[in-house]
Amino acid sequence: MSRQGKKSPIWAAGCMSGTSLDGVDVAMLKTDGVEIFEFGESHFRGYSEVEQEMFRAELGTWQASNALTELIETAHAEALSGLESFELIGFHGQTLNHAPDEGRTYQAGDGAVLAEVTGVPVVWDFRTADVEMGGQGAPLAPFYHHALARYIGAEAPVAFLNLGGVGNLTWVDPSVEDPAAPGALLAFDTGPANAPVNDLMRARRGETHDAGGAVAAAGQPEMEIVAKGLEHPYFYKMPPKSLDRNDFHGVLEAVLSLSDADAAATLTAFAAASVARAMDHCPTPPTALYVTGGGRHNATLMAMIAAGVECPVLPVEDVGLDGDMLEAQAFAYLAVRVIYGMPTSAPMTTGVRTAIGGGRISRPDLGKTE
Repeated sequence: MSRQGKKSPIWAAGCMSGTSLDGVDVAMLKTDGVEIFEFGESHFRGYSEVEQEMFRAELGTWQASNALTELIETAHAEALSGLESFELIGFHGQTLNHAPDEGRTYQAGDGAVLAEVTGVPVVWDFRTADVEMGGQGAPLAPFYHHALARYIGAEAPVAFLNLGGVGNLTWVDPSVEDPAAPGALLAFDTGPANAPVNDLMRARRGETHDAGGAVAAAGQPEMEIVAKGLEHPYFYKMPPKSLDRNDFHGVLEAVLSLSDADAAATLTAFAAASVARAMDHCPTPPTALYVTGGGRHNATLMAMIAAGVECPVLPVEDVGLDGDMLEAQAFAYLAVRVIYGMPTSAPMTTGVRTAIGGGRISRPDLGKTE
């Protein structure tokens, strides 16, 4: 793409609190919204079990309580306090509900408050404009994935897989310069990833997740349940498409009668099968699948994914990237694009009617939101 008049690079701090509800990731990135010039510091502020329970109590709502809103804003301010010398903040907020087919999505937290607390301009509410224009409002990291593919020197199509609460896939052709151009990207949610297993572990054992996939590795997946799960209408939709964290709650009910190990193995196999099904939508086979998000630490899930796809499956660390902070970096990147008036989503990433730049801008010096 054109360099948009060669805008000056900005040190931006991106914030991400995802559907896994484990805490807030913040990471700094130097970018002009097109190229990645440098990676900076990162920091994680975890949520306590009590705080996680506050979130779980309000998942699916369309208006956060004052107490939860204050927690979100305070946690983000605390996380950002661990970084230095950023000029801009990209604040995703916490998704409590996402129903793009109804024309709405809700991320709790007020960027204007964060701007006042930090004294730094904040770009936030990234998804609403996309949904209002007929898009899914998700996934939003693909434009950053495009920049990453070019940064690592990829010459042929590659794919990025984020394994958070929900999985999402981005197919990238790095030979296409403009991420908003036809043929540059295809992105969509693959299906459930960590969320069902995390919920199972919490309910059965009081643990936050299946560390390393050890519980699943000790069990046998019930493939009839996996096959039944793949009959969900979502898998018959053509991408772009997106999910809410709780859209596959029924799969948890299906494993109620199984042992802990077999239930974990079944849910893990379902997540892997969802990825394999998703790969069928890629315009051309990717030369590699680079995995980011917490799920890449689950050796059982990674092995199941590798067994179901035809290209190498690698953690993003294998190409020098930070899989724990990639989503936070993405919102730093998107914030700079918003400041410079560039698109943040396009028809083949969210299904929006035309390339659009989402996000509102709150400036502490002006005391208002643009």
